[in-house]
Parts: sequence; structure tokens; C-alpha cells
Amino acid sequence: MSEAVDREASAFYVTALEALVAARIPFLVGGAFALERYTGIARHTRDLDVFVRPGDCERALGVLTDAGYTTELPFPHWLGKAWSGDKTVDIIFSSGNGFAAVDDEWFRHSVEETILGVRVRLCPPEETMWSKAFIMERERYDGADVAHVLRACAATLDWPRLIRRFGPHWHVLLSHLVLFAFVYPSERHLVPDWVVRELSGRFVQEMGLPPSPARVCRGTLLSRAQYLVDIERWGYRDARLEAPATMTPEQVDTWTAAIEDGARPWAAGRPPGEEASGADRGPR
Repeated sequence: MSEAVDREASAFYVTALEALVAARIPFLVGGAFALERYTGIARHTRDLDVFVRPGDCERALGVLTDAGYTTELPFPHWLGKAWSGDKTVDIIFSSGNGFAAVDDEWFRHSVEETILGVRVRLCPPEETMWSKAFIMERERYDGADVAHVLRACAATLDWPRLIRRFGPHWHVLLSHLVLFAFVYPSERHLVPDWVVRELSGRFVQEMGLPPSPARVCRGTLLSRAQYLVDIERWGYRDARLEAPATMTPEQVDTWTAAIEDGARPWAAGRPPGEEASGADRGPR
């Protein structure tokens, strides 16, 4: 596991994993390797996703630096990287929206597996779904991954924990369950009835309440680019900065600055809703 990794990448990943194991840094493997374990889907990948607690990121990067690799911390609120040519090991300790921080529960419910001959532990399916559920960029949408994990693991998921993970953003989980029933009409029974009743009941109750007086846009929790117009032009407050805040203003600025200009059509003077041309969008 996995046959979709070439020899050069395998050597890099094995060296990195063994270095982290030798340094006794607690870590979990996610990304394509976890997805293959849970769904059977093998992907060609140029990176290895390693998840650590926030307090262990710098130490993990130091270990990989000592192993001879170039390392950096491009986004101090969630992600570090180690490089070998065009291959990378991502050291992940939260999510791009600052919401899904790695904590003890990730480790407590992790799954033992062998990756490229190294015995490791994988991110749990619940936390895998939780972190992927919020990735809804124009250039990347992880909803299919969520649906595939649901199809494979729904019968054994810790549903109370999964719902608790989403917390006040349970709407996102409900949206994925609705899409799951659409994608797999023959498998919709895999989602427990009580989960559907609980979340849909919340939705019905909420829709009967007066509109919220707070002009907050939660879209920034789903996409760092597509809802900036709401914040920059239309006067909505950024949910990432609202109590309880998931990011600081400085972290938001750093995360936003990394967006390709073509992903922000309003910044170039085009009216909201007008698409950038393919040439304007830049590389993905």
C-alpha cells in the first residue's frame, strides 16, 4: 500500500516516516493513503499527508530538516512542508479554515496500518470526513471523498462524535448527507435514521426563527477565495474572525495572499459573478 506511488516518492516517504518514528513524534497518516485504506480508491500522489498535534509541528519539521530535506512553515495556522524535488510531505496540524485542529481524539480513534512497509496509524474516518467536508474551492472540492468514505464506513462510524465534531456547523454535514442520498440512492439507508431526523429537525427549527441580526458570511470556512467578495465589498463579517474565532486577522491575510489573482475576479475590476477567463485564472 500503495501501488500508486512511484519508487522515488516511496523512498522519500519511507525515510520521512522512519525519521518521525525514530524521533518518537506522534503522528498520523491521512490523505490518499487513508482514503485508500477506507475506500479502496488508490490515487497517484506527489505528497504524503502527515497529521500532528499543533505543538509538534515545529519539532516534526526539525526532524525532517535534520534528515536532509528542505522544510518551511508557509501557513503557521495549519501547515508545514518538507520537500524532495517535486515531492512533498505535508505536516498538517489543523485545516485551512482553522477549524479542524488535530487533537487527542484524532489519535485515540486512529487506525493501525502499514504504509510502504512502515507501521503507522491513520487518521480516523470521522476526522477524515470532518476535515474534508469544508473543502469547497473552485479548483478543489472534496465532497466525493466524503461520499466515498460514507459509502464504505457508514455502518461503523461513531455518528455522535462525527456530529459533535461539526458543532455549530452541522449544516455542512447535513449538506453532505443530502448529496450522499442523491449520489447513492441505493445506499442512503446506510445513514442512520436518527442522524437524518436530528439534523433535518435542527434545520426546520432554525428556518422558523427570525433572521440572524449578525451579517456574518460563513462561506469563508468553505473557500478562502470565493466568498472574499462578501467580506471586501458587501460588508459581511468573516466567520473565521467571529467568536469563537478559528483564525487571527494576520493568519487570514497570509492565507488570502497565497490565492492566485485569477481566483478573485472582483479584485481585477470585473463585476461580481463575471468569470475570469482561463488565461486569467493562472495555474492550479
